[in-house]
Amino acid sequence: MASPDSPSIVIAGGGIAGLAAARALKQRGIGALVLERSAQAADGGLAINLPGNAIAALRQLGLAADIERVGYPVRKREYRTRTDRLLAAIDEDAFWGEAMRPRAVRRADLTAMLGKDLDDGAVRFGSTVAAVEQDAASVQVSLADGDKIAGRLLVAADGVRSTVRSLVMTAAGTTTARLASASWRFMAPNPGGIDGWTLWTGEHGMILLLPVDDNTVYGWVSVNAANAPRDDHRLLIDVFETFPDRVRKAVDWAVTHPESIYHSPIEEARLTSWSNGRVVLIGDAAHATAPVWAEGAALAMEDAVALAAIVADSDDVARIGPRFEQVRRARVAHVQAMTDRLSKAARLPHAVRTLIMPFIAPRSYRATYEPLKQP
Repeated sequence: MASPDSPSIVIAGGGIAGLAAARALKQRGIGALVLERSAQAADGGLAINLPGNAIAALRQLGLAADIERVGYPVRKREYRTRTDRLLAAIDEDAFWGEAMRPRAVRRADLTAMLGKDLDDGAVRFGSTVAAVEQDAASVQVSLADGDKIAGRLLVAADGVRSTVRSLVMTAAGTTTARLASASWRFMAPNPGGIDGWTLWTGEHGMILLLPVDDNTVYGWVSVNAANAPRDDHRLLIDVFETFPDRVRKAVDWAVTHPESIYHSPIEEARLTSWSNGRVVLIGDAAHATAPVWAEGAALAMEDAVALAAIVADSDDVARIGPRFEQVRRARVAHVQAMTDRLSKAARLPHAVRTLIMPFIAPRSYRATYEPLKQP
């Protein structure tokens, strides 16, 4: 049966994109209900790197002081070989400036920040979308528990494997690609000397370590092994045994604490359209991109801010989706193109990568992020 007090906007997904959308809409006096399939808010999890344009989006969402308090400054970026030879270094402080300084933050802290000022009941946990129907008057969302929610607009913020996308978008308009099946993420004690974004590459794998506070690092590893078993973490010991001691310490700790390490295939979604009638896709549901440039959360929060402005200025719901795509498509396409360019370089033979990295890393960094300094 339908809920008696229908919200103006229904948002599927209570992660970064969904909570940012609810917050941005509230800033403009527009009510929204967030439907989150998990039973409760996440209280743990991994971390995330927020480049300067993500910091700018948080400022637009009224959270500049919060991210400065909670986020750990990321002042530099280094690319190294497995022998620890420095290939390229980037001064992120100099590039972004103090106001847009990149920061690392635990994902749970970021979602708590985004949702902290929402009204009681604005997020409904344990709500799984089962069906979506729309007509000239509203969009109706049927939940797995039998309840139905109607609204003026449905915002699909339910991630790369979006249920809403599968229900309302034609298959011909969606391309989902798994770019790296053999990758994992973890949190570990700082093994010593990790004071910025640092990536090491070798013949058979690469590893990123990023400090999230004075004592903890977030790690991401990828290995060149087809059909690598997701739960056999001993492979990581073998692949990184010739890497620097601080890398091996972090990997060894993660492997001996399996509760801290998560198999994390990298998936993308490339769509020809992000909307269908009263349904608009944002964030990873619309344009999940490999985390080469750490733009997933940044683009999601920018989407939220842009969509809220369009909703507040639109009497015709049919125009919201096309207008949103018009505003956001070029920026997302830029990130996707730069992601594809660096991903192609990463697939080159290791010896070639080592030769060209000192040149392409700084150049690609500037080419990617310079346009993103502007809103």
